[in-house]
Amino acid sequence: MMKELHSKGTRIEDIAAVLKRSPIHPRIVEAIKSAHALGCDLKNVSDANTFFIETILEHHGLKECFLEINTNPGFVDQQGRLRIFPHHDFTKSSHGCQHPSCLPNMCKGIRIERIQASLSMEDPKKTKIYLGDGLGDFCPSLKLGDGDYVMPRKDVPVWDLICKNRSLIKAQICEWSNGEEFKTVLLHLISRIISVEGNNTSANIDQLYSVDCKLETMSLPSATGPETFPQSLHVLH
Repeated sequence: MMKELHSKGTRIEDIAAVLKRSPIHPRIVEAIKSAHALGCDLKNVSDANTFFIETILEHHGLKECFLEINTNPGFVDQQGRLRIFPHHDFTKSSHGCQHPSCLPNMCKGIRIERIQASLSMEDPKKTKIYLGDGLGDFCPSLKLGDGDYVMPRKDVPVWDLICKNRSLIKAQICEWSNGEEFKTVLLHLISRIISVEGNNTSANIDQLYSVDCKLETMSLPSATGPETFPQSLHVLH
């Protein structure tokens, strides 16, 4: 997809401009900043790519809020072209997860397990909140424990999977539908965790955000006139 766009004269600046126009509900931005200010360790797990995510986070003043970005590598080469590579090179081997909701280039569940292993050495009591709305977010939801929380968006693919398999989810399920609900639910959970821990100043929480950037039917300038992304921009498939 990137090669095709560049062959039509699309510049990296054009791609960045489209990303910056991608709508994010202002309450979601506020919620992320509030969670960071309360002491939550924010980590991103996404099937997008580093260029997309960092461009959007920087545009909204959120990049410094995140400790980690776990995604497909993406960088601009010497010719000014965006190069994107899979998080896991599925052409050489499988990542090992057989769940049908996971893509061959990334199993978010495996990524979450590695984050959990790291956290267990740092602070085994840390509470985790996982937020996501894609099919690939079901597998990591299965990895959370009894004291954790999963925040799926209602009426999207991952919500349907969770509703059909609630018995498999150990974490408490706290759904949301829009930016207003996102902020309300997230900050309520953080407040509850802080209250339970008896700490009124900071949260012993690790928040795992799944932000898969999909650009749908957005105009992208090119040397030959306006171009439109066909449906979603899936950079790896």
